[in-house]
Amino acid sequence: MGNRREIIDVSHAVEDGMITYKGLPAPVICDYLSREETRSHYAEGTEFHIGKIEMVANTGTYVDAPFHRFAAGKDLSELPLGSLADLETIIVRSDQDGERAIGHDRFEDLGDLVNKAVLVNTGWDANWRTDRYFEGHPFLAREAAEYLVDAGAALVGIDSLNIDDTEDGKRPVHTTLLGADIPIAEHLRGLDRLPDRGCKFFAVPVKVRGFGTFPVRAFGVVAR
Repeated sequence: MGNRREIIDVSHAVEDGMITYKGLPAPVICDYLSREETRSHYAEGTEFHIGKIEMVANTGTYVDAPFHRFAAGKDLSELPLGSLADLETIIVRSDQDGERAIGHDRFEDLGDLVNKAVLVNTGWDANWRTDRYFEGHPFLAREAAEYLVDAGAALVGIDSLNIDDTEDGKRPVHTTLLGADIPIAEHLRGLDRLPDRGCKFFAVPVKVRGFGTFPVRAFGVVAR
């Protein structure tokens, strides 16, 4: 990449009380030890804050590992960093024009996808923190997921509520991608700020054993 770089954040902030997915509880963010409470432990004028957060794993912008769908799948601690970081990236612009399902035809002319992050920019992130975000979101069709597996994608992401149709209890896209050890990034934002090509993508969760999902600080690095 060039000598000049721009780092572009494409993740949502996690805030106390926010709802990421209806039916799941909001995070509770509070003090474990306040600054005032720590003063007695240190020299005069010295204080610290120790925070506490209680949340489900599916909060904010997050990555799904195979363990999220499959009991024997790789958990977060087992995901190779090469599937989450420093990934050559291709952005797919998907103006749905009333069509929610994104078919395989949107990916067929993208060229080589091997070991690349494929991120789908639908613009649905504009509805974040509104009631509309939860209804009628765009998603990938099963055939699109199958195409991306065959094409060798390293990671697939989307800027909407779910990469699957939430009305389909089989969750075929999660099943297909995670079954092929391809991590999924959901609830991305600001993908319109990334170029179609020429970007490196990073979305690394905490290395937690026995977990299949965790929030990430997702970002793209763009040469200028």
